[in-house]
Amino acid sequence: MTILLTGSSRGIGAAIHRALTDAGASVIGHGTASGIPADFVDPAGPTALWNAALEQAGGEIDVLINNAGVFEASPLNDDDWTAQWERTMRINLTASAELCRLAVLHWQARGVGGRIINIASRAAYRGDSPAHWHYAASKAGMVAMTKTIARGYAREGILAYAVCPGFTMTGMADDYLSSRGGDALLADIPLGRVAAPEEVAAAAKFLALEAPASMTGSVIDVNGASYVR
Repeated sequence: MTILLTGSSRGIGAAIHRALTDAGASVIGHGTASGIPADFVDPAGPTALWNAALEQAGGEIDVLINNAGVFEASPLNDDDWTAQWERTMRINLTASAELCRLAVLHWQARGVGGRIINIASRAAYRGDSPAHWHYAASKAGMVAMTKTIARGYAREGILAYAVCPGFTMTGMADDYLSSRGGDALLADIPLGRVAAPEEVAAAAKFLALEAPASMTGSVIDVNGASYVR
């Protein structure tokens, strides 16, 4: 089984890469430190990544995991607010959508099924800070896209799942926690701590390798009960 994993250099992506590799999967990473480099700010980036990964995989990719993303504050009074909105959407949502499209077309052309796992966020459901409208909107879009793919292509064996982590102990979360008061923010998490990247990776590995087909369209929360729906 060959898996294309975006954003595999650090944090959640690196943990997913380790979990899948340990399970015996062949993982093609994306990132300057872990695999094929591709800049998702560039509209040509996702297609370039897909084509390079397909060549490396010998023409067959079985699973796509969209993990790459940015989490950058943009206050409402920022002169670059619209540019930051478009950058976040481009990287977090549009690039993921383009890769999902290429994956679905690839599996349809081969006459086989496949799996898509989109790493979204708790913010898709409960929103985020006033400086992160763009981030929350991009992750909500990922969830809606996942459900649309699941409904549209299940009969072809093309399955789609999403994972919605809450705060996770990565570089992005560290900065956010410190900026939002740290301890006060943790008080909103009944578990009393943020998630470890390995916990999110366990969910992604399950969906990629083990989840039954009838789970297609599902969203798995990994947020310490900080948002229960």
